[in-house]
Amino acid sequence: MTPQAQGYAGNYDMAQKEGLNQKELEIRAFINMASALNKIKENWETEKQNLSDVLDKNRLLWTVIASAMQEQDCPQPADIRKNILQLATFVFKRTLDLLGKPSPEGLNVLININMNIARGLNGNAAD
Repeated sequence: MTPQAQGYAGNYDMAQKEGLNQKELEIRAFINMASALNKIKENWETEKQNLSDVLDKNRLLWTVIASAMQEQDCPQPADIRKNILQLATFVFKRTLDLLGKPSPEGLNVLININMNIARGLNGNAAD
């Protein structure tokens, strides 16, 4: 298992110990990624060397979400799945743009998307 996979496996194990359900785990993942991106934005000069790693982790999060939307047994309605896949595609393109032309301001859209998804999930947490 790669160190990165071990890290994600450890996060999952920790979430199970804390009693988090899938939705709570997703909310936490989006908030954590938004926070990591914001830390780089707010401390650009000292943190920009971490940009590639954090963007890669954010891309991995979105890859997992996009993959789940393509599963046959996905409980989400078709229009929701389509919208999330389009949003994932946008996130992937924005990530490539930021890797090619890094800037702290360029992180705003990814931070906002992740926080809005977390808020949306949290608003539906009673489901």
